[in-house]
Amino acid sequence: MSSEALWLFKQLNLHLEQEGWFQPREKGLSLIECAAESENSLCPRLRNVKVEDLWSLTNFFGFATETFVLAVNILDRFLALMKVKPKHLSCIGVCCFQLAARVVEEECNIPSAHEIIRISQCKCTVSDLKRMEKIISEKLHFEFKATTALTFLHLYHAIVLCHTSDRKEVLNLDKLEAQLKACNCRLVFSKAKPSVLALCLLTLEVQTLKSVEMFEILLHVQKHSKISDSELLYWRELVSKCLADYSSPECCKPDHKKLVWIVSRRTAQNLQNSYYSVPELPTIPEGGCFNESESEDSCEDMSSGEESLSSSPPSDLEGTFFFDLKPKAKWQTLNSVS
Repeated sequence: MSSEALWLFKQLNLHLEQEGWFQPREKGLSLIECAAESENSLCPRLRNVKVEDLWSLTNFFGFATETFVLAVNILDRFLALMKVKPKHLSCIGVCCFQLAARVVEEECNIPSAHEIIRISQCKCTVSDLKRMEKIISEKLHFEFKATTALTFLHLYHAIVLCHTSDRKEVLNLDKLEAQLKACNCRLVFSKAKPSVLALCLLTLEVQTLKSVEMFEILLHVQKHSKISDSELLYWRELVSKCLADYSSPECCKPDHKKLVWIVSRRTAQNLQNSYYSVPELPTIPEGGCFNESESEDSCEDMSSGEESLSSSPPSDLEGTFFFDLKPKAKWQTLNSVS
């Protein structure tokens, strides 16, 4: 085994040990999944819409996929810990986006809080963001740089390319990242182990390429990562359905391209006035962690609007990254190739 391959597997072992530390609490996610849509409870649809907003913000500012995936991870970890009312979600989402950008992006490229508030139209103030950042930071113990499915996607991709003789440009990492972002927009995938979700995406892609050599490499990776066939098959079916749904023209999704706003001077002035007229939100009192008694308290008493950035039509480029997947494909599990 080459020195590069040894280093990759060393990194893989490290992140396999760490992935559980950064997974959202399953009980908290389950409570959100079961919640009915109301002004007092956060339901899956609202969470998913907010994640699509984060995707649009990522595209608008030209940030890396890592920023988006990390922002979603921070958001889900917090939502799985705290009782959150829908009116607070916009401020929380922007704060998670800001925290992720500080970890991933160059400092000179990170927009000011004023600019993020204006572009996201989250209807909160800079002081609101600062108070929310303090709450999120304390609840997550200031652990923002996380092991995510994107971490494993990059590692698995590098391992495959390190061992395969096939043309390296065939396994398109941009395509895999786009598909991961689609999965991130569904709450259910926050329950999957990051290593499993990443392997599902790669096996589905290799399946479409019909590369037996790559499948054998991924079989070795699956065994090394101690991922069972049943676990892989369960999540791969869900991923396959998600990508098939996402490829449908009926599915609304964020634009892959950067957003461009062309507004008149009067409209721009109205936006500016609207921003400065937002009243200061009340001080955020602590409370309402998810616990065994399932308290109905909320994490803070503040209000914010729900304006979605995710209504823009899908771009042609992004559409090419999603495709119809056959429900019963040639290879059902990795072990079918031997």
